[in-house]
Amino acid sequence: MLQELSIRNFAIIEELHVSLEKGLTVLTGETGAGKSIIIDAVHLLVGGRGSSEFVRHGEKKAEIEGMFQIDSPNHACLQKAQEFGIEAEEETIIIRREISVSGKSVCRINGKLVTIAILREIGSTLVDIHGQHEHQELMDASRHLRLLDHFGGTEVLAAKESYADVYKRYEQTAKALSQLSENEQQMAHRLDLLQFQLSEIQKADLQLHEDEELMEEKRKLSNFEKLYESVQNAANALQGEGRGLDWIGLAMAQLEAAAEIDESYKAAYEAVSESFYVLEDAARHAGSALDSLEFDPNRLNIIEARLNEINQLKRKYGSSIEEILEYGAKIEEEIDTLTNRETHIEKLSNELSAYEKDLLLEGQQLSQLRRKTAEKLTDAIHQELKQLYMDKTVFRIQFEAFTEKEGLRSKLFKRDGLDEVEFYISTNPGEPVKPLSKVASGGELSRIMLAMKTIFSEHQGITSIIFDEVDTGVSGRVAQAIGEKIYEVAVHSQVLCISHLPQVAAMADTHLYISKMMKAGRTKTVVEPLENQEKIREIGRMISGVEMTDLTKQHAKELLDLAASLKKK
Repeated sequence: MLQELSIRNFAIIEELHVSLEKGLTVLTGETGAGKSIIIDAVHLLVGGRGSSEFVRHGEKKAEIEGMFQIDSPNHACLQKAQEFGIEAEEETIIIRREISVSGKSVCRINGKLVTIAILREIGSTLVDIHGQHEHQELMDASRHLRLLDHFGGTEVLAAKESYADVYKRYEQTAKALSQLSENEQQMAHRLDLLQFQLSEIQKADLQLHEDEELMEEKRKLSNFEKLYESVQNAANALQGEGRGLDWIGLAMAQLEAAAEIDESYKAAYEAVSESFYVLEDAARHAGSALDSLEFDPNRLNIIEARLNEINQLKRKYGSSIEEILEYGAKIEEEIDTLTNRETHIEKLSNELSAYEKDLLLEGQQLSQLRRKTAEKLTDAIHQELKQLYMDKTVFRIQFEAFTEKEGLRSKLFKRDGLDEVEFYISTNPGEPVKPLSKVASGGELSRIMLAMKTIFSEHQGITSIIFDEVDTGVSGRVAQAIGEKIYEVAVHSQVLCISHLPQVAAMADTHLYISKMMKAGRTKTVVEPLENQEKIREIGRMISGVEMTDLTKQHAKELLDLAASLKKK
């Protein structure tokens, strides 16, 4: 859920910090107080289109920050965050967005800079905003199948996963067969190219780590003069009359004599003695090394030529010898496949045919489960619509499935199964059902959306749902029913609702009053949580307008008592 929301220098909001609770939070207040501006800020926070017009006049940038608490470690939001390399400790997501007067937008999720596309992808799993003319997921026909599957629960999802496993193997085999069945002339050209490449790699007779060893040898040969001079000087400094070893040998003899007189010099004698023999060994090694050091200019040319050959192969086939050899092994297999093309085509065709039979069985089983689920979902939605006084409305789930007679098998099998699904509806008796996306009546659409949200809110996994004046155009008993439905949705998801209906406000778990005030000649938006008596006054204002009478207060209190009674049920 959205736990904390901070807004700064956004439209008429100077600075606002709101702590939000679970359940239903209703935002009320006079028109123009800034209710919808708060929703606009949340919309931007989860990836909505930004504009410099949102920046408060006279300020350099607008800042919006929200902290979301995720209830489940398996939530889609956390999975997407992991996919994009975003750490989410204690299952918390903090989103921050800044919009400058130049229109530049900066987005961060848990401190990491992200693109608008990533913000939008993660934000879509956190918040679902519904307005009078903004319907999002339920109005998108391409998402109806996923909603149906989630409503079907584990049985449908398990069948879908089983189908997907077979489809993945089918797709890989179909792709391999398609590549192998390409134009014969193209295959011949491909075979010639691969044989040339393999021949080039094999002739090079590459050895693992050969380039590293050659580079080390090249370094020694390139610095031969300096190396020879250094070893020679070291050997001369140690060996010969009056050189290092002579003086250390003299010191050793003197300390030995001293130690015979006073044992306290014995440790010094042993240390010098040990050093003498170590240095004597080093001097002998340096001397023999000088004899073996030999400069061969021809060898340096050979190394240069070999390294050049290896580098040319790296440019063509891989960044290392290991990658080149791996590429060689890979194209050797492909050469075998192309050389024995007919045999491989026959083998792949048989495999594809077997996968098609499996897919057809898996797909038909999945389709049967979906159709049973569709019947249950249809009944559930009709029941919800009846409670919203739309008992004459007809809801239907239309299935479209290709059969083998209707065309190519490629049309028959799809990633999600054999079915294409879309929600259809008719709100007037005698009228044919039409796609849900074509329904345009505001009041009816609001109720349809709420009916579906009541059912789908527990299946979508969205942490927060926002209704922005979806109750426009209704009143009386329909308004009461809408209030109850919005509360039902809030049982499964945190709900924020802007409303002008007292029946909806009475159902709130948390009631926030939005007002505006003048400060230093500037308009400022203020958010105030309402308690019992304040709720009565505000609901009374929503019932009667400006003038508040005892009867209005009594009516407001009755609405709150009725809401409390309904919540207990």
